[in-house]
Amino acid sequence: MKNLDFLTPAGVAAGILMIGIAVAWNGGLEGFSSFLHLPSFLIVFGGILAAMLVSFPIRELKRFGRVSVQSFKSSKDNLRETVDLFVHLSEIARKEGILSLEKELAEIHNPFIKRGIYLTIDGVDAETIENILHAEMISLEERHRKGRRMVEKAGDYAPAWGMIGTLIGLILMLKDLNDPASLGPNMAIALLTTFYGVLLANLVFNPMAAKLATSTEKELFTGWVIVEGVIGIHNGQNPRVLEDQLAVYLTGEEMTPGVRNG
Repeated sequence: MKNLDFLTPAGVAAGILMIGIAVAWNGGLEGFSSFLHLPSFLIVFGGILAAMLVSFPIRELKRFGRVSVQSFKSSKDNLRETVDLFVHLSEIARKEGILSLEKELAEIHNPFIKRGIYLTIDGVDAETIENILHAEMISLEERHRKGRRMVEKAGDYAPAWGMIGTLIGLILMLKDLNDPASLGPNMAIALLTTFYGVLLANLVFNPMAAKLATSTEKELFTGWVIVEGVIGIHNGQNPRVLEDQLAVYLTGEEMTPGVRNG
């Protein structure tokens, strides 16, 4: 399960705000009009779109919006709660048997944990369970990598198309040097396309890609904890031993007084 992460929009807003303050500081409110130029924006945005169409099949590009939205969300899974859940399940399994865990599944919302417990209840051997769960983790990592790659490529293309716009503006400016009235608009294209490209790359696309990579790493790390917990329950491990085994994955803030860190 994931919740809206306000840090991503807050970070983008903070970057825009700092730029806005700098512009207003030096040029007043009138200075903002100098940074609004539709042709420059169309060169950069249209160029990114065109390059993305060439780079990726349409079935992947359809996922771009959903992938981007994920950078505005964060997992609400808590490792401390995950460890406590496995200790609780282990206690029930030891007292009432593995099959008694089925009634606990309705309270579990993480599909990966449910998958592991179902396999345990079905009597699948530990090695097969581990292989299945590891395969799911590899599949998850690959899906996330493909989605993140689209955002990363958009970050690569943005400054490149900004430079293309700069070259277009310089060519037009050099062509009409005898017409002073054309120098301003052409120079605006030359400079603003670079500005738009660098801004999109370093305030939007690249930070979003980094956020997605961090989210994937967190999910995979939690996945390792879940695999360890499922195998521990399958093997009938003592709840206290299982708790100590899983506690090595916890940070100092996630530890509680009764749990030793390895």
